[in-house]
Amino acid sequence: MNMLNAMKRLLAFFCTCLALIAPAAMAADVVAPDVLVRDVTNEVLAIVRADKAIQAGDTHRVIQLVDAKVLPHFDFRRMTMLAVGRDWRDATPAQQTRLTEAFRTLLVRTYSNALTQYRDQVIDFKPNRIADTDTRVQIRTEVRQAGAQPIGIDYMLEKSDKGWKVFDVVVAGVSLVTNYRSSFSQEVRSGGIDGLIRSIEDKNRSLESEQARK
Repeated sequence: MNMLNAMKRLLAFFCTCLALIAPAAMAADVVAPDVLVRDVTNEVLAIVRADKAIQAGDTHRVIQLVDAKVLPHFDFRRMTMLAVGRDWRDATPAQQTRLTEAFRTLLVRTYSNALTQYRDQVIDFKPNRIADTDTRVQIRTEVRQAGAQPIGIDYMLEKSDKGWKVFDVVVAGVSLVTNYRSSFSQEVRSGGIDGLIRSIEDKNRSLESEQARK
């Protein structure tokens, strides 16, 4: 399986997991990150398999779901900062805001298509040692599917005053955010921060047009 495609599928899956916990997380004490991930996964897989619209490729429905319920569980500013790397410091506050919004849209639009591909995946949860004092954790899982090699997935979460936030997903040892860093760096070298923003926004418009034709 292509590494980038695997990232797309798996981040989309994790986004869906988080979508179902939003109301409960706000109404109760902060849920431990490993419990949060483990408890919702099996239920989410059943829902995804039963959702005919998603299986039929309704990416607009997925985008609405992610936009309404998933985004609060991700620290997109930090994800963008990590993806842009050292060039982030050279961006003005206004540019940082545009970069964060553009990168968030890119992730949501890119991974919404992948959610329609889930059918028979099985998630194995690896043992985690999490102390009450931990503020940053790595939740390790393995995704298994018939006819394919298992793929190790690490979810990187950090505790904030609003609960646990995802700031990276590591697929088979490769970080999602740092995977973008090389291409983002090239864009900055050729066109500056504004050039990077234009490049991401152009990609978002292209994805929007593709999805509108479906």
